Amino acid sequence: MRSMTSRSTVLGYILAVAGIAASVLLRFALAPWLGFKVPYLQFFPAIIVAGWYGGFGPAVSATLLSTLSAMYFFLPPDGLAIGDPADIVSLPLFALTGVTIAWLTKFAGMRHDLSSRVQLEEQLRSTEARWRSIIGSAVDAIIVIDQSARIEAFNPAAERLFGYTEAEVIGQNVNLLMPSPYHEEHDRYLARYLATATAKIIGIGREVTGRRKDGTTFPVHLSVGEFTIGGERKFTGILHDLSMRVQMEEQLRERAALAKLGEMAAVIAHEVRNPLAGIRGAVQMIATQLPPESRNTAMMQEIVGRIDSLNEMMKDLLLFARLPQPRPTPTEIVPLVQMTAHLLTLDPALRGVHVEVAGSAPVIPADPEMLKIVFQNLIVNGAHAMGGQGRIRVEVTTVDRSCVIAFTDHGPGIPREVRDKIFTPFFTTKSRGSGLGLPTAKRLIEAQNGQISIECPPAGGTTVTVKLPAAPA
Repeated sequence: MRSMTSRSTVLGYILAVAGIAASVLLRFALAPWLGFKVPYLQFFPAIIVAGWYGGFGPAVSATLLSTLSAMYFFLPPDGLAIGDPADIVSLPLFALTGVTIAWLTKFAGMRHDLSSRVQLEEQLRSTEARWRSIIGSAVDAIIVIDQSARIEAFNPAAERLFGYTEAEVIGQNVNLLMPSPYHEEHDRYLARYLATATAKIIGIGREVTGRRKDGTTFPVHLSVGEFTIGGERKFTGILHDLSMRVQMEEQLRERAALAKLGEMAAVIAHEVRNPLAGIRGAVQMIATQLPPESRNTAMMQEIVGRIDSLNEMMKDLLLFARLPQPRPTPTEIVPLVQMTAHLLTLDPALRGVHVEVAGSAPVIPADPEMLKIVFQNLIVNGAHAMGGQGRIRVEVTTVDRSCVIAFTDHGPGIPREVRDKIFTPFFTTKSRGSGLGLPTAKRLIEAQNGQISIECPPAGGTTVTVKLPAAPA
């Protein structure tokens, strides 16, 4: 804006000189008709034009040049002469009028500049409000950093995505939002780009990993743009959370793998279970022909036990790979848990385990047969964790229109490295476990639109929580 004012002033001076020259030539052209009369009138347009375009200075300069021109060329008898008393009065009056015109044009110019400035400021405020509204309502996170990687803008979507408030991150290095090794390497990447202008992500976009305030990481798609304000380079990053997409992709991969596993399980069940049944029958028949004192009797019983374990594993594999469709019916959770616990305590290996069921819940739509399998698996796991001795507490509550069933044992707990793999198929810490119990329980609960989670308090023990919807999905 200052440069525009300077150009207007220079143009005013140019117009002042050109206007006075044109006025002198015009006066000479009109001399045969005007003689020495009206010596100042033709200079007023030049003064007005110079003041209009250039302001006070060019208008005063035009007045001074007009006065000198009139004195030299048009006051008789010849150059720089005063003709009569009227000339003495009219010359100062002309100069005063020219200065007044210059002052008026200055005042008008000031008002024009002020009006233009007010209008420009209003436009800037309107534009800023518009852009703030757009950025504030954006679904994706938008972050602006300077060339030193310091955060200058952090929209509400970014606050929700990363868990920081805008006040917490303004002025901080943007690597605050990155896990290792990006956290340590980002400043070097930025410095290399500023030095070489070789872009690896600007204008392209890529999938990266972000870090929330609580330290958790998540996948995002990052698009970066560059702009310059006042000679300083800025960078805008737009981040789109990919957590849902990655989760869906994992679920699709898992479903595809389970479909293949189901096909394989069906083949195995057909090709293996029938021969196993024949082998088991043959071994039992041989065992009946052995004398009671034979040392091979125990071996035959061990073989039958191993065949039964293999058959149970085949059943677990079929259940996991070819999950039946849930058949929800009105189900009372507390009696179902009590019945399952009672049946399990009849097992001699679990007689030292006491299952305590507390709480209540309304009737919910669920598949009771599926829930029996889940509850049996969780109680047996808790009993094994306590070495077959101790108390398992089952608490049933209703939270946010969901039925919550928490199974808590008093065993040693589950190590972190094992806890992360607990729902992985075929992963087990038991000597004869199939590694399909908890993965199958998870699939049975999720098939009924429920959730299952595991927590291990620092004091010890393990709590497995099952959450089921209290109303049809």
